[in-house]
Amino acid sequence: MIEVRHLETLLAIRDGGSLQEAAERLHLTQSALSHQLRDLEVRLKTPLLNRRTRPAGLTTAGLRLVALAQDVLPRIRATELELRRLAAGRAGRLHVAIDCHSCFQWLMPTLDTFRKDWPEVSLDLSAAFSFAPLPALTRGDLDIVITSDPQTLDAVDYTPLFTYELVLAVPRQSDIGQARPVEPEDLATQVLITYPVERSRLDIFTTFLDPAGIDPVGIRTAELTPMIVQLVASGRGVAALPSWALDEYKNLPGLRICRLGQGIWRTLQAGRRTEDNDTPYMQAFVEQARRTCFETLPGIRQARQ
Repeated sequence: MIEVRHLETLLAIRDGGSLQEAAERLHLTQSALSHQLRDLEVRLKTPLLNRRTRPAGLTTAGLRLVALAQDVLPRIRATELELRRLAAGRAGRLHVAIDCHSCFQWLMPTLDTFRKDWPEVSLDLSAAFSFAPLPALTRGDLDIVITSDPQTLDAVDYTPLFTYELVLAVPRQSDIGQARPVEPEDLATQVLITYPVERSRLDIFTTFLDPAGIDPVGIRTAELTPMIVQLVASGRGVAALPSWALDEYKNLPGLRICRLGQGIWRTLQAGRRTEDNDTPYMQAFVEQARRTCFETLPGIRQARQ
């Protein structure tokens, strides 16, 4: 009577806080999710959602099923994982490259979990800041590339992980972004602090400044996000970073976070060779990466498939 999809639905409602957010997490329409929930309520002959509150909250019966979901779903996933191992073999190679300096915040927990689940897969990680990772992927030197700048290549497929907003960190006393969103011309008199990556691989240029024909007055680079943030807070320049990378610094004295234009949203993708799409441990890595992202990163959205 109670199906896995029902447990996933109730868990998504609890975690999302609303039917709309839960529907987005499950890639369903809100109407389909509501129909599924009412069908279960009819089967169980008890309400699971208190629709008189705003937002609607789970009833005692609904919370009991959430507790069941928390117990059962991880065991189901673990069993599915074990069956995949049995079907495809436990050994393999997974060489991952990231094209994003701030990705370490969620990637390291993903790798830790993956190592425990697939101990016989040879795992390696490269920071693709000084070389072009996608050609290395097509050559077979890499197996997965994490990037926000996918290129159309033969025999390479991309799986969206999540969508995030690119925002601008500015010194608190700066006039930028005080009365209106930041426009490209606002950066013409600013020193832009970036990671040491070529301009063609930086979203602030490709999606914001270059289309407007604007250049900052200067560019300064720093390797680490905390260093960039401290430079901005001390009045040395401005920096464009993912909103989730700046979340832990939002209350830092001397720092202010501004929206770029009407909002610039980018999607982080996992690229892999088409021939490897059905490799179980690669599928498991991508699924774990997406799950870890939504467990750890604030302000991100589901990416369209």
